Amino acid sequence: MTVTVAESLGLSEIHLSRKLARMTTPPAPKVPRKPTQITDETGRNVATNVRRLRELRGHSTYDLSRLLEAAGRPIAPSAIAKLERGERRVDVGDLTALAAVLRVNPSALMLPLTDSAAETVELTGVGAVSAEAAWDWMDGEMPIERIEPGDPSGALLQFQVYARPRGRRMQLAPGEEN
Repeated sequence: MTVTVAESLGLSEIHLSRKLARMTTPPAPKVPRKPTQITDETGRNVATNVRRLRELRGHSTYDLSRLLEAAGRPIAPSAIAKLERGERRVDVGDLTALAAVLRVNPSALMLPLTDSAAETVELTGVGAVSAEAAWDWMDGEMPIERIEPGDPSGALLQFQVYARPRGRRMQLAPGEEN
């Protein structure tokens, strides 16, 4: 389409065809996003434990959000609510900040509130293990795999060498073997 403008203005023809085409094209319809559902057991534990600890501390989602912002890791109250409903994933930075402001260790967010050897818990990437073994592993005390009597493979020693700084490694009593 061409529009002629008065000669007295010193303008000739203006081509509007491209502009009009862009202006008349309707925007693409917004497809509602399906909320992320946390499907792994560890993620569900984090969701449950954040809510449990937040409520035990007497904090609202707004209070927790303010604490996180003061700690340098802002998370909106709506995002905390989504996290607690299992609709938002938590990255390691979020997990660390949540543990810090809730005044617990990160493993307290990732594991159920039991350490019974008789109870089984699911760990993402590991599978079903006793709650006691899960806590020992998460707290850096023992490897997650079962150690054979006498530890012929040296699994405990390897775990300590690779998983713990020198000053945090378990000291063996005189005469004990790995």
